[in-house]
Amino acid sequence: MQIHIIAIGDRMPEWVETGYREYAKRLPRECRLVLCEIPAGRRAKGADLRRLIEQEGRRQLAAIPASARVIALDRGGKQLDTEALAGELKKKLAGGENLALLIGGPEGLAPECLKRAHESWALSKLTLAHPVVRVVLAEQLYRAWSIVRNLPYHR
Repeated sequence: MQIHIIAIGDRMPEWVETGYREYAKRLPRECRLVLCEIPAGRRAKGADLRRLIEQEGRRQLAAIPASARVIALDRGGKQLDTEALAGELKKKLAGGENLALLIGGPEGLAPECLKRAHESWALSKLTLAHPVVRVVLAEQLYRAWSIVRNLPYHR
């Protein structure tokens, strides 16, 4: 199974790239992370944000691999604790289908992305900056995988 993280934003700060890579490399081939960065539209003063979000959403939708199960990361989604995420991951691993996890930009996901998603998850009740979500998501996926495989990382 591959987990495709399709995120708005490229040219992330080094600490984001380093944090993401650290957890992504820990995951085995059976649960490999694949990052697809979608360039964010320019948010200049007076920019038409609705149009920018729609354009970003179209690019995200185009990047979804065929037959992948789409999960939107959205603060209005289902709240998962770590054990629940491990349970979800275990089910997805057993099913063998690839996943596409969508991370929006500063204003969140485009409405079309939310409609396309099979389900929606919230990582926290806190509002997280979209670059931070990559690191938190990669770490939590690794933690969930370590629970599924009964490894000591989670303790």
